[in-house]
Amino acid sequence: MTSTPYQHAPDPPWIFRTYAGHSTAEKSNALYRANLAKGQTGLSVAFDLPTQTGYDPDHILARGEVGKVGVPVSHLGDMRALFSDIPLEKMNTSMTINAPAAWLLAMYVALADEQGADRKKLQGTTQNDLIKEYLSRGTYIFPPGPSLRLIGDMIAWCYREVPKWNPMNVCSYHLQEAGATPEQELAFALATAISVLDTVKAGGQVPDQDFEIVASRISFFVNAGVRFVTELCKMRSFTKLWDQILLERYGVQDAKARRFRYGVQVNSLGLTEQQPENNVYRILIEALAVTLSKDARCRALQLPAWNEALGLPRPWDQQWSLRLQQVLAYETDLLEYEDLFAGSHVVEAKVAELSKGALEQLSLIDEMGGAASAIDYMKGELVASNAKRVRAVETGDLAVVGVNRWTETEVSPLSAGEGAIETVDPRLEADVVARIKAWREARDPVAVEAALAALKAAAASGANIMESSISAAKAGVTTGEWAGALREVFGEYRGPTGVAVVVSTGEAEDVEAVKAEVERVSALLGRTLTYLVGKPGLDGHSNGAEQIATRARACGMEVVYDGIRSTPEEIVRRAKESRAHVVGLSILSGSHLDLVQEVIRVMRAQGLGHIPVVAGGIIPEADALVLKQMGVARIYTPKDFRITEIMGDVVKLVEATAVAEA
Repeated sequence: MTSTPYQHAPDPPWIFRTYAGHSTAEKSNALYRANLAKGQTGLSVAFDLPTQTGYDPDHILARGEVGKVGVPVSHLGDMRALFSDIPLEKMNTSMTINAPAAWLLAMYVALADEQGADRKKLQGTTQNDLIKEYLSRGTYIFPPGPSLRLIGDMIAWCYREVPKWNPMNVCSYHLQEAGATPEQELAFALATAISVLDTVKAGGQVPDQDFEIVASRISFFVNAGVRFVTELCKMRSFTKLWDQILLERYGVQDAKARRFRYGVQVNSLGLTEQQPENNVYRILIEALAVTLSKDARCRALQLPAWNEALGLPRPWDQQWSLRLQQVLAYETDLLEYEDLFAGSHVVEAKVAELSKGALEQLSLIDEMGGAASAIDYMKGELVASNAKRVRAVETGDLAVVGVNRWTETEVSPLSAGEGAIETVDPRLEADVVARIKAWREARDPVAVEAALAALKAAAASGANIMESSISAAKAGVTTGEWAGALREVFGEYRGPTGVAVVVSTGEAEDVEAVKAEVERVSALLGRTLTYLVGKPGLDGHSNGAEQIATRARACGMEVVYDGIRSTPEEIVRRAKESRAHVVGLSILSGSHLDLVQEVIRVMRAQGLGHIPVVAGGIIPEADALVLKQMGVARIYTPKDFRITEIMGDVVKLVEATAVAEA
């Protein structure tokens, strides 16, 4: 080691995290303790979809979803089991939770109180970004106004009670996965942060002299894609723009309070089912984009496992991703140097270009009245930009190794055979449902009713929601009851789909050919071929369904798509009303067996068994065989990336069905 101005003793590394949680609180706790023993330095909790959307595991919409994409946490007892033998006072915990963020934080604080922890020492983050939920991830509950109010309540409460906690983590991660360009990712995330700070200012819970403290606790959660130079420059642009916004718009004078503090999950969308071993290289390159530049280095990093495009990763797969971080931080000399890119004319020019584009978008959103008023606009822009990205992969203009180029491959020994991915015991859900019923039976019903009444009163009066939520947690209130009480006061919300406008594919030959086939088959049918696209259950990953709906419309079909979170009964009712010729089901949460089976059962009961059903999502081959036995006519997974070919296949299926019935 030298003593030159550009080299120094190593900086402390970022926080090493692994996004994890599944099955039950007890199994997730064992996974957390094992990962911490392997050198992980922080926890990142993945919750299952019922928890994320405010339902108990015995709710009808929770059917098939319990414990699939995360851990079910329905009450304080589950929180105890989740963090058993993990002292919260010494832990840095990130919770990927949005609509019920106040509730999960309330249970976390209630557990910390039980452990005798000092609230002032609690460290961690609640994601709590509802704008991006409306735009990309879909786990929202309440309308924008009440959602922003709840975020404001948490911010105002946290800076007094848990000052080391980040109450809000502006999440551009899912914006990129939904198709955002770098400029859109910058602008839409910063617009969300502005809307939150404006809400805090207008709420009157934070004195003006403390606003700087509140601003300093806003953190970000960012995506890093494989376009290394662009992603690195995007992060430098984020730091520059956030500093500028806090100084010029809000008058924050302390430079330290204006720092752009962010964590990262590198891009899971870019991981491929084909030749999945290549994903290791993608993950490393993406990690470098957020660690190489000292002036724009992340504070925490979590890496997906190489096989997440195939299913739930095993503990070994998660360990492999953790070891990548440790090699980067401890074996290389990365942390010994000042910023490697300071003074680079290439980097500075790209940062200026991205910043200019982002500021233009921010100005447009400001003119619309801010992020909450621009949700429809931003959603439409994301669907359109994602359509361009998908089309570029189809045509080969955007190279994806192993997918549209160099597809010849040897069989991977890493993903061969049984046990290549983690699976969730199908008997799990019944056990979790039985447990929550036992929990309800064992608690004091009078205390529960009083706590829920106090919660609703606080919500209706405009009082801060946090203390009544903590009291509710200690009284034994469940996640579904907390959300249900607030649904009564605030109502529910259904976000825009963004597919109202047909996105041009440039009159491509393949699209025109399918359009001609649609016209021919429509003449045979006596009316326009009607394609119902449905998302049963709680899965909010709507990108695939949106692109299918958009392309089907571009090909001349009549498309029925009502967005996310439908019951099987609702999907079948819409199929009957629209006289659909084909029903397409999109499920990425791993709940395809339960939900597809139920849709088919209801269709047959309603006399619609003759309508072909197709399914899409992350579906292992063994499950695909089961779905076909159920009667599913076609199954499409991420390897079927040419959407126009899927459209042509669907048209042939409808024609064959019509001919067979004639």
